[in-house]
Amino acid sequence: MTTTKTGTSLSIDGQGRVREAYQIPSPNCDARPTGEEISLVVIHGISLPEGEFGTPYIDHLFTNQIVGDEAPGFAQLKALRVSAHLLIRRQGQLVQYVSLQQRAWHAGVSTFQGRERCNDFSIGVELEGADTIPYTELQYQQLEWVLKLLLLHYPQITPARIVGHCDIAPGRKSDPGVAFEWERVTQQKLSGAAGSSRP
Repeated sequence: MTTTKTGTSLSIDGQGRVREAYQIPSPNCDARPTGEEISLVVIHGISLPEGEFGTPYIDHLFTNQIVGDEAPGFAQLKALRVSAHLLIRRQGQLVQYVSLQQRAWHAGVSTFQGRERCNDFSIGVELEGADTIPYTELQYQQLEWVLKLLLLHYPQITPARIVGHCDIAPGRKSDPGVAFEWERVTQQKLSGAAGSSRP
């Protein structure tokens, strides 16, 4: 699999693809509402099975290839139709499943500042991890580059509009969890450009 080096400037092409990301297209997406501006980033945490890393099952989940007998609890995943725009693996590799222009199905029932249906106006970024297991330094480095890119490319996104899944679906979701270091995504940390974002 092609890897994305951390510390490398990222860019977005005219189709909403991060040029430096490994592309695994997901069918679990659709068009955003007409005129909707992207104004939110939602950070998630995911591992399949829970707490195990480096498996192919995140890719399988987002591309509807879960059989159901791979591990305990997978049977209930088989019927799910979910996705995210981006995934950052434990070693910092960046994977893209859905064009940033499209609506990925990552947030579910959700609300941000009184607005429901956060999928309409957000970008979903998954980190391979679990709520109580520290994320890696390479993941934080890559996340910093990703967030800088999104802040540059989408003026409606600000550091205050970078939230966790737990923030838009409290009581239902807990990711990215207590292990996530939110001080890594402050205004000061994200100041500066991530490189040209124009095609």
